Amino acid sequence: MADGERERDARRRRRLLWAGILAVAGLALLAVGLTVANGAVAWLEAAVAIVLLVASFAVQRLARKETLYRRDGST
Repeated sequence: MADGERERDARRRRRLLWAGILAVAGLALLAVGLTVANGAVAWLEAAVAIVLLVASFAVQRLARKETLYRRDGST
């Protein structure tokens, strides 16, 4: 395995890890916002949670897209 490929795989794993962290934080914040918080705080928490979930999706998609469309040295 070439060094460039190892670096690419490590970057992909790192991005997927961050995507997972963002998703868990977003879901936890959404659960708190919908169950415990009241009024404006609940709306703020829900909005931040949705932003975190969308960011998680974007990071995950970027990692997968990079893997899907990377160039092989065989062609």
